[in-house]
Amino acid sequence: QVQLVESGGGLVQAGGSLRLSCAASGRTFSTYAMGWFRQAPGKEREFVATISWSGGVTAVADSVKGRFTISRNNANNTVYLQMNNLKPEDTAVYYCAADVSLPVVAATEGNSYGYWGQGTRVTVSS
Repeated sequence: QVQLVESGGGLVQAGGSLRLSCAASGRTFSTYAMGWFRQAPGKEREFVATISWSGGVTAVADSVKGRFTISRNNANNTVYLQMNNLKPEDTAVYYCAADVSLPVVAATEGNSYGYWGQGTRVTVSS
């Protein structure tokens, strides 16, 4: 079992930065692939970023490439999403997800993950 708790969301002006954190419980965190997804009002959930269990493989959505970076610290069971140059269209609830090590292609699909956090809201004003 893995429990995930996101933090770091808030209100920021366009062009600003935020760093989201996802703290995971459980002794097997280092064996899990982690992902960030988001859901904007009235829209479907979409993939944002994923990172392999070792941190050696990452992938981000084209819409955030060059602006968002995913990283993890297995020593403190935390995964991060650094978000720079935020845009109003980044406004959404951001969710952290986890599952046993996944191939990168599968890790971009929300249905691949069995564990989800409660989400943290990010609002970007223009």
